[in-house]
Amino acid sequence: MSTVHLDPGAGSVLARVGSVLALLGLLAGGKALAQLPPPPVPAGNPLTPEKIVLGKMLFWDEQLSSDNTVACGTCHRPELGGSDPRLVPTPGRDGIPGTPDDPFGSPGVIHSDASNDYAPDPLHDFRPRVTTRNAPSFIGAQYFTDLFWDGRAPSTFVDPVTGTVSLAIGGALESQCVGPPTSDVEMAHEARSWTQVTSKLTGVEPLKLATSLPPDIQTALAINPTYPLLFDAAFGTPDITAERIAFAIASYERILIPDRTPFDRFSMGDTTALTPAQQAGLGIFLSRNCAVCHTPPFFSDDRFHNIGLRPVVEDRGLQGTTGLIPDRGKFKTPGLRNVGLRVRFMHNGRFTTLLQVVNFYNGGGVFPDNRDPIIRPLGLGPVQRNQLVDFLENGLTDPRVAAALPPFDRPTLHSELATPNPLVYGASSPGTGGLEPLMIATVPPNLANPDFRLGIGHGLGGATAHLFISANPAATTTSGGIPLNVDLSTSRRHRILSLAGVGAGQGFATFHVSIPDLPGLAGRTLYAQWFVQDASATGGFAASLGAELTLF
Repeated sequence: MSTVHLDPGAGSVLARVGSVLALLGLLAGGKALAQLPPPPVPAGNPLTPEKIVLGKMLFWDEQLSSDNTVACGTCHRPELGGSDPRLVPTPGRDGIPGTPDDPFGSPGVIHSDASNDYAPDPLHDFRPRVTTRNAPSFIGAQYFTDLFWDGRAPSTFVDPVTGTVSLAIGGALESQCVGPPTSDVEMAHEARSWTQVTSKLTGVEPLKLATSLPPDIQTALAINPTYPLLFDAAFGTPDITAERIAFAIASYERILIPDRTPFDRFSMGDTTALTPAQQAGLGIFLSRNCAVCHTPPFFSDDRFHNIGLRPVVEDRGLQGTTGLIPDRGKFKTPGLRNVGLRVRFMHNGRFTTLLQVVNFYNGGGVFPDNRDPIIRPLGLGPVQRNQLVDFLENGLTDPRVAAALPPFDRPTLHSELATPNPLVYGASSPGTGGLEPLMIATVPPNLANPDFRLGIGHGLGGATAHLFISANPAATTTSGGIPLNVDLSTSRRHRILSLAGVGAGQGFATFHVSIPDLPGLAGRTLYAQWFVQDASATGGFAASLGAELTLF
């Protein structure tokens, strides 16, 4: 691998910057800049077209999650520089929302126990759990030795099922791929096993939930319409394993090479590829500290640094992986290609603009504990800072990435539909303590879904809940009670569940049902609503909002 490694013992900042300039071989006029090389490919996982397209499908298939709501691509959108547009704050170390230690992370799945029943989460209740860091870009990650902000996805890839070493070196992408499918924050219910993951993929229709499938995916599915057939084409047998899933997804990620930026054209001699302001920004980037850590052409040194962004106690970063005190507060240097497309910056998503990032570095960091000595004030004036931002924002953006053009094209996820399905709607009515039962309806109602589910939260703990599913919206009484058109004793679409939990607003339950694979059901719309028997409620029942389900 040709990643640049600078001597950590280099003397002054100027000496280290000088070594970067010498390494790049810069000539007058900005020519002979370093080029992005072909990505390294581990010998144990050679690239093949069949493996690449399979990996692309798996990356964008929400069915890889336990509840069909999250794909790898949910948190990593090419047109946003490989980042997540949905970042939300989550309570930090103090456990209190809305304080300065709150990181911005990616919403994952609603907390579910080992039986895939909804259960309240101490921080997020019945909302999706949230990761504690900003999702790093996966575009350009194929060049790096260790992945994740804290380096916990190492170059040595170990099969998570057998415990054997599958790739001794160069397998960081594979190591990263096997984390999310069994994470009960990102994609899984508690204690989800790889057997459950692979068994599920055996029986689902690939990308059933997605729309606007790219041509390469359409062609592959026309030949091999099931995952066993796709795995057979890619690996020689239809067996679906954790290792093969990782091999396929990593193969897809390796071909996403963002090497057509204005910087790349400029480095090849096109002096008009960068505007004069962007060329000035490039000069600032190379002559100040920026290029020491964000070394071209990768715009990363493939190392970890503490930049003094936040107190170490909030997030120990690399130390959490290595256990070494000198690694406290260090985080992976992200690559800057397509950084102008991202919505938030830094490992905690603290900044929302590149100007904020530049202003932070211009000030030389804030918190001194273990801060890298390279982090020191830059002394840039307003014009210089704007020129640097112009270069970063525009000079490093590959137009294919921004427009999601091949090889960065992708399907549309079910979660991106303009009208959600299920759609929660209508009105609810309160019970004990003035609390209204919560309708939990996020699982797509697709045909052949063996575990469609609807949940209820915030009901009266220990009470009886009634779930009604009808072909028509529920016709409730004016008092918000039980539907007038439902006979509690005979309705075939009436389910009775006892709520777990004790006390007002503490009751919860989950209804599971298998949706048959009957084409005649496609397009049919059903309506669901929960009613909780509660003596404190008007009419004796507290009602949730309704859920509109359109089968597909």
